[in-house]
Amino acid sequence: MSRISDNEVEFIKRPQGQDLQADLTLSTTVQQIIEQVRARGDEALRDFSAKFDRTVPEAFEVSAQEIEEALAGIDPQTRKDSEFAIAQVKRFAQAQLATMQPLEVETLPGVHLGHRIIPIETVGCYVPGGRYPILSAPIMSIVPAVVAGCDNIIACLPPGAHSAMIAICHLAGAHRIFKVGGAQAIAAMAWGTVSIPAVDKIVGPGNAFVNEAKRQVFGKVGIDALAGPSEIYIVSDDSADPRILAADLLAQAEHDVHTRVGMATTSERVAQQTLAEIERQLLNLPTAVTAGEAWKRQGEIVICKDEEQLIAWADHIATEHLQVHTRDPHGTASKIRNYGSLFIGQNASVVFSDKCCGTNHTLPTMAAARYTGGLWVGAYVKICTHQWIDDHGIAAIAAPAVRQSRTEGMQAHRRAAEIRLDPQAIDQITAGQKD
Repeated sequence: MSRISDNEVEFIKRPQGQDLQADLTLSTTVQQIIEQVRARGDEALRDFSAKFDRTVPEAFEVSAQEIEEALAGIDPQTRKDSEFAIAQVKRFAQAQLATMQPLEVETLPGVHLGHRIIPIETVGCYVPGGRYPILSAPIMSIVPAVVAGCDNIIACLPPGAHSAMIAICHLAGAHRIFKVGGAQAIAAMAWGTVSIPAVDKIVGPGNAFVNEAKRQVFGKVGIDALAGPSEIYIVSDDSADPRILAADLLAQAEHDVHTRVGMATTSERVAQQTLAEIERQLLNLPTAVTAGEAWKRQGEIVICKDEEQLIAWADHIATEHLQVHTRDPHGTASKIRNYGSLFIGQNASVVFSDKCCGTNHTLPTMAAARYTGGLWVGAYVKICTHQWIDDHGIAAIAAPAVRQSRTEGMQAHRRAAEIRLDPQAIDQITAGQKD
């Protein structure tokens, strides 16, 4: 199916034009933070903590006593709910890992190829502070690392984060927890300091500074993805309930004023009623200041002429969260290929994945769903190939390798292949008798 464009659909509400004048100081500021942390380590972390967080912890690492106090202070029901979420995320991650198997195959007589599934040794999980203490955030990044079998799981969260976040980092399985936030935490995990060990890969969402820091340290360490503001899109037909559509859109809109919130439908009635319902629900929504501003800035409603166009539009948007509210939601969903996570049918709200149903809520944004999925247990392992070749295999592959190396002019490669055919050949070559 060919790509669809904005002028092929009808907009009931368009998002405001985005500010194309990006903050040119962001990249420079983050670069300076990284350079300072790399050069001055803990001393720089203390300076940045005082500047950005207005507090400097006595020690960056959370002590055993602090963990005990955080566990004692967490509301019992909150702990139970968090442990429920941990169990669901763990169960799904274990099921995913079970689909990944080591491989050994003999592709030609004597040519044995394979791969191993190897956990990443040390991972750093960034836990955002943000507008709300999102208790599920550490669960989503830490639990899959536990399931994957990573040796060292490091969590970093801003020093002002709610103590319940420390408790849940511990319950989720973090081996060490540090009170360092922002771009400086990313720099510390990438390069290491006296207090904080260097990691092999950094995962977890954060603000624009965290995102830019992850971009700049990529290569020194691995990263999961570069994430923008949260997104939700809903595709529907005339069977959808505008009250539910509005509730789900506003649920995501309360994350941030930059959240992208939209829906596409084949029904003008559903479009108009949803538009009205959003305004009605905003009247008594406690978080209306944020959700309303997000809807004003980024909200959109699109009318498509038929299901084919609806599916094409969904693939064009390639949203982080995609909900399907149609008469045959499984049928519609099966035709869509670009999404971070898919929510099939009226009951499958994004809120369940955000909190506790088991799928990961760290997902691609900014249309990155066209080429990648979200965070999952596979992000914490490496698939590393190996090969071993017996004499029968040499007979099958050495001659083609010799000829290809000769064609390419790579004579050392040719020699390395020839010596497997004739171990005496290298002696004749070095003696000048042949080449």
